[in-house]
Amino acid sequence: MEFKDYYKIMGVARDATQDEIKRAYRLLARKYHPDVSKEPGAEARFKEVGEANEVLKDPEKRAAYDKLGANWKAGQDFRPPPDWNSGFEFSGGGFTGGDAAQFSDFFESLYGRDFGAARGSASFQAKGEDHHARVLVDLEDAYIGAIRTVSLHVPEVDAQGRVAMRERKLNVSIPRGIRAGQHIRLVGQGAPGLGQGKSGDLYLEIEFRPHPFYRVEQHDVYLDLPVSPWEAALGAAMNVPTPGGIVEIKIPAGAAAGSKLRLKGRGIPSSTPGDFYAVLKIALPPAGDEAANVVYRNMAAQFQSFNPRSKLGV
Repeated sequence: MEFKDYYKIMGVARDATQDEIKRAYRLLARKYHPDVSKEPGAEARFKEVGEANEVLKDPEKRAAYDKLGANWKAGQDFRPPPDWNSGFEFSGGGFTGGDAAQFSDFFESLYGRDFGAARGSASFQAKGEDHHARVLVDLEDAYIGAIRTVSLHVPEVDAQGRVAMRERKLNVSIPRGIRAGQHIRLVGQGAPGLGQGKSGDLYLEIEFRPHPFYRVEQHDVYLDLPVSPWEAALGAAMNVPTPGGIVEIKIPAGAAAGSKLRLKGRGIPSSTPGDFYAVLKIALPPAGDEAANVVYRNMAAQFQSFNPRSKLGV
């Protein structure tokens, strides 16, 4: 999939005002509308312009896209990072030109088919819109709970018609046992209501920051555990870090690389807690000097009948 430069498609500068984007879209839409245009490829160009406008006309989508697009050029291979829109506060304004299925795979990879679908429809009640944001927390917070300061970027249109960013910070209670994909609701932290109407709510979708040791699958936690060849061959007891603290585990004799040692209930806490898995990785000492080389040559002589590729038929 290729990165799409929506500014280039619309023929506007990256610092264009919202009015300039609106005018550019009107001109291009008239020029390439399939019902009237004689231009070759008009229908495809019309859809491309519509997709670009769908993002750039919306200050929230545009601000997130600007952050993402800073390191990409049109035509480059593109895969959005999983946390590309973390920390951006969206009102969930929805689509005006149809849903994402009408647009490219690039668009859908960013916003999904139902982006903005959570927007409240009861504006006549004068309640403020609910806002949504994705935030990153530490895995350790899910084990013990914590109060964290969360910074959110709220895109707004300034007096010159350009998108500007306002930052707001909130102290958020991270409950023990929360999992990636779950939401924290902050009552009254969404858009203000009209008149005496109540403010909307803010929904924070939780994602875990990448961890140097652990990876998470649902409520289970995995650690790649390096062990020496003799620990794997002879067995050993050792201390192992977990997000909940140090625990001792026993490596059975004859353990193979890739074996999983399960610590029941040591995953993310909940009424049914997850498990913790230590995945064994054989770590070889470096043969960096002659003494080490002698040891390896002796091993080669001692185990000369051992063929690690026997299952491959060679």
